[in-house]
Amino acid sequence: MRILGISAFYHDSAAALVEDGRIVAATQEERFTRKKHDASFPHNAVGYCLDAAGAKLSEIEHVAFYDKPFLKFERLLETYIAMAPKGFSSFKMAIPLWLKEKLFQKSLLRKQLKPFDEEISSDKLLFTEHHLSHAASAFFPSPFEKAVVLTMDGVGEWATTSAAIGEGNKLEIFQEIHFPHSLGLLYSALTYYTGFKVNSGEYKVMGLAPYGEPKYAKLILDHLIDLKPDGSFRLDMSYFDYCTGLTMTNERFAKLFGAPVRTPDKLLTSFHMDVAASIQAVLDEAVLRLTRSLAKKTGARNLCLAGGVALNCVANGKVLRDGKFDKIWIQPAAGDAGGAVGAALAAYHQFKGNPRIPASSDGMSGAFLGPHYSQGEIERRLKEVGARFDVLSEDTVIKTTAKALADQLAVGWFQGRMEFGPRSLGARSILGDPRSPTMQKNLNLKVKYRESFRPFAPAVLREDVADWFELDSDSPYMLIVADVLKDKRRAMSADERALFGIDKLNVSRSEIPAVTHIDYSARIQTVSRDTNPKFHRLLTEFKRLTGCPVLVNTSFNVRGEPIVCTPEDAFRCFMGSELDLLVVGNCVLKKSEQDTALRQDYSSAFELD
Repeated sequence: MRILGISAFYHDSAAALVEDGRIVAATQEERFTRKKHDASFPHNAVGYCLDAAGAKLSEIEHVAFYDKPFLKFERLLETYIAMAPKGFSSFKMAIPLWLKEKLFQKSLLRKQLKPFDEEISSDKLLFTEHHLSHAASAFFPSPFEKAVVLTMDGVGEWATTSAAIGEGNKLEIFQEIHFPHSLGLLYSALTYYTGFKVNSGEYKVMGLAPYGEPKYAKLILDHLIDLKPDGSFRLDMSYFDYCTGLTMTNERFAKLFGAPVRTPDKLLTSFHMDVAASIQAVLDEAVLRLTRSLAKKTGARNLCLAGGVALNCVANGKVLRDGKFDKIWIQPAAGDAGGAVGAALAAYHQFKGNPRIPASSDGMSGAFLGPHYSQGEIERRLKEVGARFDVLSEDTVIKTTAKALADQLAVGWFQGRMEFGPRSLGARSILGDPRSPTMQKNLNLKVKYRESFRPFAPAVLREDVADWFELDSDSPYMLIVADVLKDKRRAMSADERALFGIDKLNVSRSEIPAVTHIDYSARIQTVSRDTNPKFHRLLTEFKRLTGCPVLVNTSFNVRGEPIVCTPEDAFRCFMGSELDLLVVGNCVLKKSEQDTALRQDYSSAFELD
């Protein structure tokens, strides 16, 4: 039995295909169109999923969509009516689009799917509620027979926070908080206020937070959110404009903090860092109260997390260390893209009643569910774009790459199936030496072309994680933050402070400074031999050369671009940035050996404002 799951029309459109309960393929549309957070119907992603399963759409039992449009439209209408006459500009933009096509989702889906099946019937189409899709994406692939499932995001149809019990092949949502009261939208409001883009810049606020002090946490708790001991909450909507306006916050919000909204062209100041630290502290407290309450209420020992807020790995780390649950599992594509997986699994288990046997680790196959390319196809594609490369044995590739990393070169690493979700996990990664005091700044400014404060994640051998970090559990999806062990820490030297333009004397450093944030924290990815053997071999060889089982791992892209998908994407990013080495399958490309004219052409493509 095959079921196709689809998420689309808001942000991060994606498709996933489930066959007899197993996730065969899943990918985001942006990886094909090269349009970041592409919200359009995922034609390319659907095509890939069908190809990966060797199936036609006519052979698919059901197509499951990740939310219910009528309920969403009901929420929009009720909100506009409640707020009238405010919000007319927003109403005038939104309602015609809904009445034209979004409301009639079955007809729209059949139209979009016609290239795959001219005769697809409405009976094949299923719709799951948004938070059920999220919950299903977290529980059904988890290794648990029974768990409580917490979903937190901006908003689905009505729900913004929900709790469910998953057992066997069933999920039951038993508690919800409804729009407009939303932890996700509160965090997004502060994202907007500090000058970052909503629905994509929230992780920047999380990365900025350790540079500040939570001076405004009490202000937020006193005025913006009434947070109860059990984690339930209400927002004071007189400070926000997202219900009916075209911005997240209003003038009253700015007056509360005593400063206007930062525009992206303005420099970040200590004020913005303190605001970021404050909203992160409030989110941490809210999530902890919710999880403690759920543990007490349900008696469950396992917790699953989904929804965009579950991508906040700082809060996740605090929940893990809080110890109210024995085990935590987080959907790696916790945002809307993961809704495609959840919709398909909900249809298979919940709607069709098919049994579920939890996998020993999990059912996501390490999130390696996207396109892959054979060695022959890689060579052909690279030749067609004018790349110059050597083809080496796998052993030689591992040794050559590890030596280059030990020599502190920046390496593009392209192997196997592409990751599903926002994190690169060793299939489409940029790698570096974490021991280098300059690697973080160089990768940010010369390779990624992004803000210099942004931290990088450590990929570490699973068997060695407890020797370097205050963590001794799996974190395969880079969704848990923990501190570097105290015996690995050291003070920043005067030369390093000068290099980073930092005057503080007690700025954190460690034996792995490139992956140590200013507060000694790190967003950890544990790498196991079972899920990613080639990346595990590379880390093992790097450890043999250096004594360090850790590598810098960041997504293979530059600012504003989606993660690379094809060998051509990888070559273009390699040539347009200051990466030193590119490894695609068993092909090794040195920057110094490439055509200089090509390098100039590709560099101009990455010129940014």
